[in-house]
Amino acid sequence: MHALRKNLEQIWDQLRGQKPSRVNSIEEIQIKGLRGIADLRVLLPFPVTVLAGPNGCGKSTVLFALASAYHPLGGGVSERTPTKLFPDFRPKKDQGAVVSDAKTAVEITFAYIANNERVQMKWARGKGKWNRSFFGRKRGSQPERVVFLRTLANLSNPSEVRSVLQLAVKPYSASPVDVSYIEFAQRILSYRYSRLSLVESGVRNLLFAERMDAAGAASSRYSEFHMSAGERSILRLSMEISKMKDALVLIDEVEAGLHPYLQQLLLLELQRLSLRNHLQIVVTTHSPTVLDSVPPEARVFLERTDANVVRREAYRDLIQKSLYGCSQDVLSVLCEDEEAEAFVRGILDVLGPKLDLLQNDIKVGRNTGKEEFPAHLETLGRFRKLGDVLFVLDGDGRAVGAKLEARAAEMGQAGIVAYLPGTEAPEVWIWKLLQSNVDQYSQILGLTSPVLADKLREIENLFSSAADKPAAIAKGKLTTLAETTARTVPEMIRLIAKTEAGRNAGDVFSLATRLEDVVRQWRASMT
Repeated sequence: MHALRKNLEQIWDQLRGQKPSRVNSIEEIQIKGLRGIADLRVLLPFPVTVLAGPNGCGKSTVLFALASAYHPLGGGVSERTPTKLFPDFRPKKDQGAVVSDAKTAVEITFAYIANNERVQMKWARGKGKWNRSFFGRKRGSQPERVVFLRTLANLSNPSEVRSVLQLAVKPYSASPVDVSYIEFAQRILSYRYSRLSLVESGVRNLLFAERMDAAGAASSRYSEFHMSAGERSILRLSMEISKMKDALVLIDEVEAGLHPYLQQLLLLELQRLSLRNHLQIVVTTHSPTVLDSVPPEARVFLERTDANVVRREAYRDLIQKSLYGCSQDVLSVLCEDEEAEAFVRGILDVLGPKLDLLQNDIKVGRNTGKEEFPAHLETLGRFRKLGDVLFVLDGDGRAVGAKLEARAAEMGQAGIVAYLPGTEAPEVWIWKLLQSNVDQYSQILGLTSPVLADKLREIENLFSSAADKPAAIAKGKLTTLAETTARTVPEMIRLIAKTEAGRNAGDVFSLATRLEDVVRQWRASMT
């Protein structure tokens, strides 16, 4: 597994490096008024994107909308228009009582790189038909590109199976599939194939496989009726996209029928294929494994609210795992930033032996600031998971904390909130602590008292004329001091928090007591 992770991270770096040189890509899609989406903007900064979220959150709507971005090479535009992709049920008026889909105003806007040129296009529908516009470009035209759209595996219901079985009673042709088309599948599946054949009659086709035994001889022949869902899915996908170049590949529920390990292998091979053939790939998923197989910037988490679909920051591991049910046997702690996380970990260094905590009993994650906490509370509250999460705010976040607790109460749940010491950012509090406790912290930091005192005065003078927020200035001071002790700022904060939590009094001891109570209450709720 370590080697697989290393391979994934290596391909991520290669795709990041290649991205600026790609001559064709969709950079952004915005959807208004479609299937309960009031206004949703999705950026696609990485060549392979994963759309995630609960059922009904709009993943497939975004995927199908992307399918209408290009005029298909070698085909008519009608097959990739919103009219075909988003049909409405509208019976004739003479059928008596009419039940039909409501016709609403819709806009789907794309921002592209098309042949190295930045362009935009919009599909729009008012009361009439769908029309395209090109934002003032004279003689504008829709960019052309191969688009591959794959939904859930076919042959999934009896009528479809019967339709394909008719191949046996009608004239058909059987042709071998070149082995190069299934090299992709061979690297994922544990089977080895000596031959693949495609039986075709009109638009219908059926795949036959010949599997090899350990000695390399053909051992069995079987159609895809006898394949597992995973084997069939991988073989079909490999055969259909392995030779595509500079195409847009859209796959719905990419993990269907696959073991989590095979999901990782599939995403690795898709990203390798994207790198080699300049493919832009967008998939939907319900799988945390698939999400973890792409870098943070490639994860798009969607959530439906009462009046819209919104994007949540899925790259926050704590939120992601909570929403996918992975936090049911652990308590999650959400902090504002790296420094706050280090502070909490220092306290847990003291509580661990006392509470007999295992390494994975508590997950500590961080965000980019308190502004996003209310949105996370809303999301977790909908999934009834607020009891599994402790929100830790900086000392200056008490107003936000009060709002979190009030909103949690409205949702009928307990919002668990705690605060780092002081009334300012933790860096400010720590700097003042060091100034007032030179003798004690000189030993802890491996310096003599005179050296630490002189260093604190020198740094104070250095930043005396700095014009910035107090938190940023304090962080700069701590960074300068940390370099003296051959530590990082988070390492130093963790050491200081551990020291203060070990006392029997003080602000950090009070926070440690609060955290201890939360852990005990959470454990009691799990029994």
